[in-house]
Amino acid sequence: MTTTKPALRPANPQFSSGPCAKLPGWNSDFLKNAMTGRSHRSGEGKQRLQYAIDLTREVLQVPDDYLIGIVPASDTGAMEMALWSLLGERGVDMLSWESFGAGWVNDVAKQLKLDNVRTLTATYGELPDLGEVDFDRDVVFTWNGTTSGARVANGDWINSDRKGLTICDATSAAFAQNLDFEKLDVVTYSWQKVLGGEAAHGMLILSPRAVERLESYTPPWPMPKIFRLTKNGKINAGIFKGATINTPSMICVEDYVQALEWAKNLGGLEGLIKRADANAAVINAWVEKTDWVEHLVVDPAIRSNTSVCLKLSDSATQGLDDAAKVALPKAMVKLLEAEGAALDLGAYRDAPAGLRIWCGATVEASNLEALTPWLDWAFAQSSK
Repeated sequence: MTTTKPALRPANPQFSSGPCAKLPGWNSDFLKNAMTGRSHRSGEGKQRLQYAIDLTREVLQVPDDYLIGIVPASDTGAMEMALWSLLGERGVDMLSWESFGAGWVNDVAKQLKLDNVRTLTATYGELPDLGEVDFDRDVVFTWNGTTSGARVANGDWINSDRKGLTICDATSAAFAQNLDFEKLDVVTYSWQKVLGGEAAHGMLILSPRAVERLESYTPPWPMPKIFRLTKNGKINAGIFKGATINTPSMICVEDYVQALEWAKNLGGLEGLIKRADANAAVINAWVEKTDWVEHLVVDPAIRSNTSVCLKLSDSATQGLDDAAKVALPKAMVKLLEAEGAALDLGAYRDAPAGLRIWCGATVEASNLEALTPWLDWAFAQSSK
């Protein structure tokens, strides 16, 4: 263990799990072509928004018959639009194994107040029994649990001949993991995750089955304008051609476009996944040789390659009461921030005490390699 303060700091100490690190080399010149002061409804504005949608389809490998829309309020807005617009036609299975999944359970059960709701839960670091999911019902789940580090390994557990819709919050998985779109009817994410874009804008991707539901089923509750995906009983096609419901920031749009072009030049989705896997491998190798830390997710098959969640080992916390077990990682985070060695890597507030290190594609492996000695040092200092 490193007890002497390391000499080398990460060149970029930003390891937040959202908003995430900007792409390597990012600076304000990336935004020089942003359409500031122009209407997003101008011909040029719509073209830029459509270009962002087209690049999304290319890099994320979205099927041609799926719709892609830019929507307000980040991933949360995209998910709320889907839940309020699509649910209620049949029963729904809600899958929850971390805080954001639990939030969707709360929205469906306590806000929408649907009667036929079944919840399948698991503790942080694990998944519920996916074999118990009933695909005659709608199914809502997160692909990658941002606050627990547990992800579904693939889409094999989802029935191809399902009668219900699958609604997937993929915000910390999109652009870092292979999403099986043929098994997904709704996919949502936000710009500020894997591609390091700016916040406040979300993406809503709909399968033909989801469009069919929108056009054949009308929810019994009032629908705010910001959630309305249909017009006169038909899908509002303009939303999926750059005619956004509300005014987007064209600076944020340009930032997203630049990130997508960077991703395309990396080799697209495969290149992004390769970088995230390599980044996670740096942390995995360090954990394997370090006795004071463990993965929160024990099973490597369901361990995230983006939001890597860690906990102190039993040997590291032996003799500590519960309060001290919580205080120790918090002290480490505070010390690392004071040294400028690592920022924003504390566990999410609802998660078990520990560390959460973002390993998405915009992070450089060299910075993670420089980080690990600082983690050892911070533990040694904080546990004295």
